Amino acid sequence: MKVRLAASLLIGLTASAFAQEPATDLPEVEVYSARVALQDPVATFAMPVTALRYEPLVDVQGRNFAEGQADIAIRGGTFENTGFRIGALSLYDPLTGHYADEIPIAPAMLTAPTILTGAENAEWGWNANAGTVAYQWKPIRNAGYASASVGNYATRGAEFYDGYTSDQLFLGRHLSADVSASYSRSDGSRPFGESDFRRYNVRLQMSDTTSQTDLFLGYQSKQFGWPDLYTPFPKIFETDDLRTTLLLLNHRVDLGGGDYVSAGGYFRRNLDHYVFNRTDAGAFFAPFPSLPAFHEDWVYSAGAEGRVTLDEIHWNFSATLESDHLHSTTLVYGKFSSRAQEKVMVAPEKDWTLDGGRLLTAKVGLTYDDSNRDSGTLSPLAEIAVDHLNGAAGLNKVYVSYARTTETPTYFALNSNPSGGLFFGNSDLKRETSNNLELGATAANGAWSTTAAVFYRRDNDLVDWTYAFDETNARAANSVDIDNAGVELVSRYTSKTFDLTFGYTALHKHANYGESDVDASFYALNYPEQRVTFAVVARLGHGWEVRMDNEFRDQKPDALRSSTSHPFLSSAGVYYAVPMMRGLRLSFEVDNLWNTNYQTVPAVPSTKREYAFGATYSW
Repeated sequence: MKVRLAASLLIGLTASAFAQEPATDLPEVEVYSARVALQDPVATFAMPVTALRYEPLVDVQGRNFAEGQADIAIRGGTFENTGFRIGALSLYDPLTGHYADEIPIAPAMLTAPTILTGAENAEWGWNANAGTVAYQWKPIRNAGYASASVGNYATRGAEFYDGYTSDQLFLGRHLSADVSASYSRSDGSRPFGESDFRRYNVRLQMSDTTSQTDLFLGYQSKQFGWPDLYTPFPKIFETDDLRTTLLLLNHRVDLGGGDYVSAGGYFRRNLDHYVFNRTDAGAFFAPFPSLPAFHEDWVYSAGAEGRVTLDEIHWNFSATLESDHLHSTTLVYGKFSSRAQEKVMVAPEKDWTLDGGRLLTAKVGLTYDDSNRDSGTLSPLAEIAVDHLNGAAGLNKVYVSYARTTETPTYFALNSNPSGGLFFGNSDLKRETSNNLELGATAANGAWSTTAAVFYRRDNDLVDWTYAFDETNARAANSVDIDNAGVELVSRYTSKTFDLTFGYTALHKHANYGESDVDASFYALNYPEQRVTFAVVARLGHGWEVRMDNEFRDQKPDALRSSTSHPFLSSAGVYYAVPMMRGLRLSFEVDNLWNTNYQTVPAVPSTKREYAFGATYSW
């Protein structure tokens, strides 16, 4: 039996009251990343950042919990070196990379993230020198779920998702729709650490066997506080109030043989109300009389990408057009508050069949980045790979690649007051450039699959936020040249009973800030010299399942960090599928299981142990 829901708003959208698909298919709605065990957070509802927290190739540096505010770093880069991509479109926040992952989309609508680095990032990323987190739109099916949870610190939340696909054809294509609504509140694990989050989504989809068109509208509001959220001053209780709206259209056509074309556009609006110190009635602090601050930014963007084969040459291409505008009460010291940017990439690729069925692939390409605020720049990329090796230990592929990428600084760095106030800006910051060289391999042997890479990246004019003990400001925007060298290894085992994922990263950096007065770095030098992740999913039978994510870090010492620099962090969950009520699952989850005191961002207090009881009903 099915119950109609919001039929006047969406054609044929229904919510199924009882399960009509095999139970084994239902969990797909909630699987956001196969390499991360915990699919849902404790303190709030799932967001795209949730599946990244224990991702081996991504370092999530959260304030309070990751879904509140988190900086996403790849290969030792900063939060502004990381891009996000949905289909053919690169999402962007021109105010600051802190808000780049404010993506108001339910993860149930997206595929698991793919982490693009090196030459792949140069091809498909935009304005992101270290890497890009890329998602695709999931096909909609007749399935959904509703969940609710309660936890310590007065935490409570609820989420609803439902998808419907019509049997009738419209213009020869299936018409589908899905909706999602999410809510959470919490007092927080520290005083003045409360949160109040809401998200609403609606999507229309038209599809056939070779194409899919998605029209999406999403809104998300996040009000949260935390002591010393962005500043290193003790007992300053800061708050952020974010309102994000996203309207997006994406169309993809699969041409066969790996060829495809995808294109679309979006409008994004983000409002930010920041209060420096709530305990002061006027948010007044002697050196910083201009706060609180109000910011509003708009982004209009169009993009296309694809691969088309002509005469045995695979033509890879992508293009991004972006226009943005900022209105702010405090970021008024720069040279401009609007900007248009463009990027075009073309990379022809050719395959040769070698002895033993091996496949040699060579790719050479160029990217062109430009804006109306600085001069354009041309950058090369190249990759050579040998595939289908069938070698010892299951070695499948070996590749070597080189890529140059560039990006522009955000308004927070460009337009903050350069001589006073809370954050010191620098309107003369240049376009940042990066050169990445890497050697990598993939292997598979039975239930095991492994990827490995060794890389060197040279960042020039990278924008970092630094601290000097003899200054009164919280931080200052400085450019730095950094040599980054690293090793990445991810190994995964899958079976009927267990899923295991092991990740290891080693990083080494050498930084040159020139003549800048720098005692500590908040971001560029906030990295693990060694990081180990281990995720396990154990299906115990009779409806029981245990999931656990673990991380050990050997963190680079920082003068502002007062916590341990060698934390062991764990999150765990126990789940039970109730046999008497098909589709009902009960859960108990714990975050920061060992109650570890670790400041993921220097001087920002850690979150204490949190737990939640939940129930999810799937149909």
